[in-house]
Amino acid sequence: MSLASSTIASLRQRLVAKEITPRDIVQDVAAAIEAQNPAIGAYLSWDLEKALAEADQADLSQPLGGIPIGIKDNMNVLGEPCSCASKMLAGYTAPYNAGAIEKLRAGGGIPFGRLNMDEFAMGSSTENSALGITRNPRDLDRIPGGSSGGSAAAVAGNLAIATLGSDTGGSIRQPAALCGCVGIKPTYGRISRYGLVAFASSLDQIGPITKTVEDAALLLNHLCGKDARDSTSLDIEVPDFTAALGRDIKGLRIGLPKEYFISGIHAGVSASIQAAIKKLESLGAIPVEISLPHTDVGVSTYYIIAPAEASANLARFDGVRYGHRTAESKDLLEHYLKSRAEGFGPEVKRRILLGTYVLSSGYYDAYYIKAQRARTLIRQDFEKAFEQVDVIVSPTSPTPAHKLGELKDNPLAAYLEDIFTIPVNLAGLPAISIPCGTAEEGGKQLPVGLQIIGKPLDEATILRVADAFEKA
Repeated sequence: MSLASSTIASLRQRLVAKEITPRDIVQDVAAAIEAQNPAIGAYLSWDLEKALAEADQADLSQPLGGIPIGIKDNMNVLGEPCSCASKMLAGYTAPYNAGAIEKLRAGGGIPFGRLNMDEFAMGSSTENSALGITRNPRDLDRIPGGSSGGSAAAVAGNLAIATLGSDTGGSIRQPAALCGCVGIKPTYGRISRYGLVAFASSLDQIGPITKTVEDAALLLNHLCGKDARDSTSLDIEVPDFTAALGRDIKGLRIGLPKEYFISGIHAGVSASIQAAIKKLESLGAIPVEISLPHTDVGVSTYYIIAPAEASANLARFDGVRYGHRTAESKDLLEHYLKSRAEGFGPEVKRRILLGTYVLSSGYYDAYYIKAQRARTLIRQDFEKAFEQVDVIVSPTSPTPAHKLGELKDNPLAAYLEDIFTIPVNLAGLPAISIPCGTAEEGGKQLPVGLQIIGKPLDEATILRVADAFEKA
C-alpha cells in the first residue's frame, strides 16, 4: 500500500516506529498528485519545497506529527494562494494563518496543497470553480459533489491522506458521500472560522474529510477549541473524540425521520440506507420513527438566509481594497460594476442578486424575517426529536453522483440535492457522512453515504455510531 493511500492512524504508527519519515509521506503524496491530478483536478496548487521543509522539522511527539493535510482553497495559509476558486481573488496570497490551520500545525499536521472548490463555496458539484472542474475518482465522468469537491476527490483518489473542507449547507458531507469518504461537520462554533473566507457566517463550519472514522476523530481533536478572534467560537472543553471509538451501540435510539425517507430518493440509495439501518439494528441500536415536520421548507429557508449573508460578505470584493480590478473604467461606478462582473462567476452572481433582493426595502420582512422564523422552527423540530432519540440517521444525498454538466443549467434541481444536509446547518448541529454501500447508475456502482446527526456538541456519539457501523 502506498503511503498516500494510508490512514493517519496507520502512518502515525509507522512514524513512531521509525519505519518511515514525514519526508517519505510528503514525497509519496506529491508523486500521487503529479500522476493523478491532471485527470481528477482536485488540487489547484501545491508547494512541495515548503511542505518538505516542514516535514523535516516535524515534531513526531505530536499526535498529527509529520502528516500532510490538504486544505480547501478558502482557508488562509500564510504565504500561499487563497483564491476561493474565483477570478476575483486571482493572485491573492494569504497574509496570515486561519485559526484552524494554527491548531492543525500545533498538533503536528502539515498543510499541503490548495484544493479546488465551487467558487466562494457556492455549489454542490465543484463545476462552479472558475479554475477548472474536479472529477469524481470513482467515475471520472461524474461530479465529486461540492463545494468541497476537491477535498473529497483528493481523499477518495488517494491524492491526500486527509483534507479540510468547509460546510455551509452540506459541503463536507455531500461530496464525502458521493466520493465514498468520511466527512464530518461539527457543531457550529466548535472550530474557529477565523481565516475562513466567509460565505454565510451563521452557517459556515470547517471540518475534516478522511478515509476512516478514526482519522476524523483524530483531526477533530486538534481542530476544535476557543479562538478569541472568532466571536462565534465556543469556549468549552474539547473532549478526546477518539475515546468514543470502539464502544458498542446497544440500546442507543436511532431516529428515522419520516420526512427524510421519501419516494424521490434513488432506488439504489434507498436500498443501501435501509441495509445500513438493519446493520445498526443488528448491533443493538433501537430504530424509532420520528418527525421533522418543517423539513419541506429547509431548502427554501436556506436559499434566503445563505444568499442574504453572502451578499453582505461579498460586498467587500469591489476591486478597490483588494480583489479583481477591471482594466478600464471611466468612473467609480463603472469600476465597481466591471470589476465585480468580471471577477464573479454565474452562480456567485445569482446568489448575490437573490441575497440583495431579500434584504431590500419592502422584501426584508416578507422573505428574510420569515426565513429566520422558519429556521427557528427547524431547530425546534430537532430539539423535540432529540427528546426521543440519541442520534438521527438519513441518506446524505438523495441520489448518487450525477454526470458532469447534467444539472449545470438547472440550479433549482441542484439545490434540492442538499435537502437532507441543509437542515443540520440551519440548526447548528453536528453530523457525519460515512460510506454505507453503492447504488447502480449508468452501469456503474457509485458510493452512497449514510448521514448520522447528533445533538449539539455531541460529536462523540455520532462518531461512536459511525465507528461501530464502519467496523461491522
